[in-house]
Amino acid sequence: MTGTTGRTPTGGLPTGSGVEIFEAHYAGEPGAGWEIGRPQSALVRLARDGALRGRVLDVGCGSGDNALMIAEHGLETTGVDAAPSGIELARRKARERGLDVRFLVWDGTRLPELGERFDTVVDVGFFHCFAPDDRPALVRSLGAVVPTGGRYFLMCWSDREPGEWGPHRISESDIRTAFADGWRVDSLEPADLEVAFSPGTVRAWQAAMTRV
Repeated sequence: MTGTTGRTPTGGLPTGSGVEIFEAHYAGEPGAGWEIGRPQSALVRLARDGALRGRVLDVGCGSGDNALMIAEHGLETTGVDAAPSGIELARRKARERGLDVRFLVWDGTRLPELGERFDTVVDVGFFHCFAPDDRPALVRSLGAVVPTGGRYFLMCWSDREPGEWGPHRISESDIRTAFADGWRVDSLEPADLEVAFSPGTVRAWQAAMTRV
C-alpha cells in the first residue's frame, strides 16, 4: 500500500544506533551521498533473472530505489528503514510513479513484530551498519520472518575496501560466521557496490543465502 503510515516499534531505537546520522542526511539532503538515485545494478540483474520471488522485504531500504524497482517486476514489496525522512522520500517516489509499495518506519532488528513472513529479503548496505556484537540481533530478526526455503540477498562493504571512512568493513568470515546457524550460504563473491561519490563504486561482497 503506497503511503501506508508505519510505526516505530515500542521502545524505539537504542541510543547511539547511528540512525540519527542517516536521518540528518535524509532530512537535509534528499538523495543522500551513499544513494545513487537508481537501483543497484547487481539487484536489477537478480530481479531480471527471476531470483527474487514471492513477498519481498527490502531491509534498510533508504529512499526506496531498490524496493521500487522490485515492485516494477510485479512483486509484492515492503521496504523498512528506521530513518523517517528516508521513508518519506520513498513514499513520495512511489506516489509519483504510481507504484503500490508499502514503506514503513521500522527497526530492522525487530522484524518479528511485523507479524509477517517474507519469501525474499534484500539487504543493500544494511548489514554493514552493525558492529560485530550487534549482528546476532539482526540475524535473529531476519530468521524469524523468512520461512524455510526463503532467500536472503546481501550486499555489503568488504574488508578489501581501503581506508576507514564509512561503514564497517566486512570479511568473508564475518558473513559465514553470522549466518552459520539456520542459513545455507549459496554464493559469496566479491562485487562492486555502486555509490554516489568518486570513484563510483566500493569493494563489496554479494551473497545469496537460503533459510534452512
